[in-house]
Amino acid sequence: MAQAGRRPGQTETREKILDAARRRFAEQGYDGATVRGIAADAGVNAALLHHFFGTKQRLFAESMNLPVNPDELVPRILDGPDDEIGERLVRAFLGIWQVPEGRAPFLAMIRSATTNEQVATMMRQFLERAVLARVAEARGVPKVRVAGVAAQMIGFALLRYVIELPPLVRASEDELVAMLAPVAQYYLTADVHRPDIPRG
Repeated sequence: MAQAGRRPGQTETREKILDAARRRFAEQGYDGATVRGIAADAGVNAALLHHFFGTKQRLFAESMNLPVNPDELVPRILDGPDDEIGERLVRAFLGIWQVPEGRAPFLAMIRSATTNEQVATMMRQFLERAVLARVAEARGVPKVRVAGVAAQMIGFALLRYVIELPPLVRASEDELVAMLAPVAQYYLTADVHRPDIPRG
């Protein structure tokens, strides 16, 4: 009896698309790589990319082996009481990083971004377009404030998982949430009409 699953032709086509996507993203960055261009490189119709991956964000996440799909992560962060969004964001972030198989792709990208401008550009564009802009729009806050949250969380990840600063390594999830969530909450709920808050 034949096993259920994708037909060999579908699997092969999917891998061709992912290979083409990796090359395009590496060469042109997240913004420069288009679905049409990736499809042309893979020798398929652009509609097939949407069939397999749905969105450009998901295609990027899968081609980079990222353990998270922004189309699922962003709604999860936004869904719930306004006064708990900081905690939801931090717990979602920690949930990804605390699992070794989830942490590895992000660590590789952070390490590469410090020495490779192409990787840095690709990571920056992806964060801005796929995550930050969507959260900022939904919260009605300037993008610079959501970028502040990203800077905080990436800096934390660098210190805990790359440099391995002992107090952060030893801290429990609840301790980390108690420390990080109020800052994230401030960035995402501060009065955007105050003149001293930068806009952008």
